[in-house]
Amino acid sequence: MQWLGDGPSGDIDWRDIDRREIAGTVACHPTSSKTARRHERRQRLVRSSSKGSRFWLRHVSSGFNGGDEAKGKLVDLLAPRHDAVVRYQGGANAGHTVVCGDQVYKLHHVPSGILHPGVMNFITPGVVIEPTTLLGELEGLEQRGINPRRNLLISERAHLVMPWHLLEDQAMNQLLVQGENIGTTLRGIGPCYRDKVGRTFAVRASDLLQPDLPERLTWIADTKRRLLAGLEHGGELAQRLDTVEVIAMAQRWAEQLGPLIGDTTHRLHDALEAGQQLLMEGAQGSLLDIDHGTYPFVTSSNSSGVGICSGSGVPPRWIAKVIGVAKAYSTRVGGGPFPTELHDETGEKIRQLGNEFGTTTGRPRRCGWFDAVAVRYTARLGGIDCLALMMMDVLAHFDELKVCVAYEVDGQRIDRFPCDAETLRRAQPVYETIQGWKKDVTGARSMEDLPEGAHRYLNRISELIGVPVAVVSVGPDREQTIFVDQQQQSVMAACGAPS
Repeated sequence: MQWLGDGPSGDIDWRDIDRREIAGTVACHPTSSKTARRHERRQRLVRSSSKGSRFWLRHVSSGFNGGDEAKGKLVDLLAPRHDAVVRYQGGANAGHTVVCGDQVYKLHHVPSGILHPGVMNFITPGVVIEPTTLLGELEGLEQRGINPRRNLLISERAHLVMPWHLLEDQAMNQLLVQGENIGTTLRGIGPCYRDKVGRTFAVRASDLLQPDLPERLTWIADTKRRLLAGLEHGGELAQRLDTVEVIAMAQRWAEQLGPLIGDTTHRLHDALEAGQQLLMEGAQGSLLDIDHGTYPFVTSSNSSGVGICSGSGVPPRWIAKVIGVAKAYSTRVGGGPFPTELHDETGEKIRQLGNEFGTTTGRPRRCGWFDAVAVRYTARLGGIDCLALMMMDVLAHFDELKVCVAYEVDGQRIDRFPCDAETLRRAQPVYETIQGWKKDVTGARSMEDLPEGAHRYLNRISELIGVPVAVVSVGPDREQTIFVDQQQQSVMAACGAPS
């Protein structure tokens, strides 16, 4: 989704604020002169607000279904006119694909704004980081001529995915939940978040810089080895946990990532008070939200819009308008109920046309028709004002399209999304059929270029969700993005989209 707004530009350049922190120094207490300047900025904000102007946070985050909604493309598209892109939750279990001409970038930890040298990128406290994966990602970008270390800052508060988390994930994933495998990515994300809440065994980025790191890791590894041995499938895994190797690995992480670790919360607050524009980037989709998704078949963080403030440290008062991101059809990875899933040739055709294979795992995504019940629920959850509908080019290959407008559960028709997985598993989709357009739309660059059938489909989606469609994507490239009308064009222009 997209939080956006406009307001007067700040008189302080983002890149002039505490630039030394990027070199690895932790933020210090401000001097009296900096305190005075910050106070003056606050006073200007109050005066501007009283005159009707406001500073707004702009945000693109999680999509409104089961993830993989082409959020990375939208973030990359909007990033150039923002001062910073902020990743606020999830971990290496997420994958965002950005296409720039004939170049394809697959990102996991690093925010999608990293391709723009003038844009700062932040990994904030709500993210869990697997350092080896992150270092590999940075090296891969460097090999392609991109220097990610010049405009990336990692929160000292972010938790680290440790080797024992990967082993715990393997052991736990073999257990069935409600008779079904949850289907994690086996990246240690859930166990890391579990330790974050449990506190006893948690390791944060700031811990890499502490002198007692070897002693702490020794104690945790020894304890984790005993805990693993007690799990049904953990005995053999416990033997693979080598304390000496873990310590050596962590010391390499400290050496290579230390210069990038700092206080992102402080930096973001200063940026907002200076009138800077932030673009927030989440991971996964709203239906995978730990509190509001298809529990227990969810991820381990708040992947819907409700996780923005807690994950980034940005107060809610900066949020203005919201644009939701959804595909023109439905997909899901991992286990759990999926009412509109297609197990036939149509589902496979969607998968192949849309290249529906996980960026992180390569797993085939489960595909189905657009589920308006689910998207309406997540749209209300995120408080969206308008919708970005992606992958419209895939639907151009079908004679007719179906949209789920309600469910039938135990003989009763419902139009609200159930809160428990078992009820959702029994839900049968109630479809409306819409005539397709069977015309290639990948070359469309305006709404006038789209066939009548595409307009019919977009209008019906808008009616069912209750908000207008603002953006239509007809392909993976930046240029294959259409803005619906002049009003929405001006709204998106405020977010940095090309006119």
